[in-house]
Amino acid sequence: MDALILSCGTGGGHNSAASAISEELTRRGHRATVLNPYELRSKKMAEKINNFYIKPVQKAPTVFGAVYNAGQLYRRLPVRSPVYFANYGMISPMEEYLSRNHFDIIITTHLFPAEILTCMKRKGIHIPKTVFIATDYTCIPFTEETECDAYIIPSDKLKETFADCGLPDEKLYPLGIPVHRRFSQKESGQAACKRLGLAPDKRYILAAGGSMGGGSIKRLIYTLADEAAMRKDTELIVICGSNKRMYDELKKQDLSGVTVVGFTLDMAEYMKAADLFVTKPGGLSSTEAAVCGIPLIHVAPIPGCETYNARFFSDYGMSRYCHTSDDELADALKILDSEAERDAMIRNQRKMIRSDAAGRISDLAERMTLSSQEASVMNVEICLSE
Repeated sequence: MDALILSCGTGGGHNSAASAISEELTRRGHRATVLNPYELRSKKMAEKINNFYIKPVQKAPTVFGAVYNAGQLYRRLPVRSPVYFANYGMISPMEEYLSRNHFDIIITTHLFPAEILTCMKRKGIHIPKTVFIATDYTCIPFTEETECDAYIIPSDKLKETFADCGLPDEKLYPLGIPVHRRFSQKESGQAACKRLGLAPDKRYILAAGGSMGGGSIKRLIYTLADEAAMRKDTELIVICGSNKRMYDELKKQDLSGVTVVGFTLDMAEYMKAADLFVTKPGGLSSTEAAVCGIPLIHVAPIPGCETYNARFFSDYGMSRYCHTSDDELADALKILDSEAERDAMIRNQRKMIRSDAAGRISDLAERMTLSSQEASVMNVEICLSE
């Protein structure tokens, strides 16, 4: 099977999900190509689209929240969205690329490529079977105007949410959000500490703001540092992602008992080494944490889909959802002193979040591809018989 996986860098979760699917398909002997479709026009255009999202998220998350809320209102109108028409110009480069490269199925982990594929379908251009993977625990605006053959949603608890937004129930597959295999691989905290060069006899609070270090989480770092300092043998590890400004600021502070890390490919190891994870509620990063089985506190959501992510996790006992109050966060950190609460949270994570989503999605892709090939054979046989 030849699979094309489309994503773009408006948040690390989309690319991580794409990479996880590519990893699983490749492991099974299939060929997988991961592509940012906007690079077919130019790398500059792809970077511009990425930064259109990243900069507001890092510097003014409330602006993104206002845009998201506007999308929620716009989706009620009986017209196509501006997002759809903005992607109409991608029809020609995408059609040319598909004419030069054979694919049996197209999988997209982002709304924008799904809009491109929908534009192509509505123009009568033949494309392979298409699969959309939702990477948040809600139906984001304009998903309903896309026309994919299958929609992967994070949980069966969300089928009604997606159906109420207008997605066909028969196309909804609650298979989960795909994560890399390393997050589900068993490894003790001590072994993870050893690999990362951390002292195995200490407790660690891990804090992160997603791949971009977005949101207002940096305002909470000092509270976390103070809390860690008051606890015996407890240290704080801060993952800044690609937010170099936050990394530089924290490094200059030289906080006692605080380790500052920039962008890292060792996130699974840090999660396994830590005793508690404090993070903004990205859909992918929250799923990775649940797959690892680490107690989770959600803070500083980027207004919009991350608010829904935090609510979903807290409603099902998989996390504690704090707002920006220092007192509220200090109270939530008491989970470090309650083994029973930590164990209950991990049990809820294992009950609700599937660690094998990449495998289940790959199973579906194989079935869809096989049925398409069988249909093609039948059509040839019918033509020959005529």
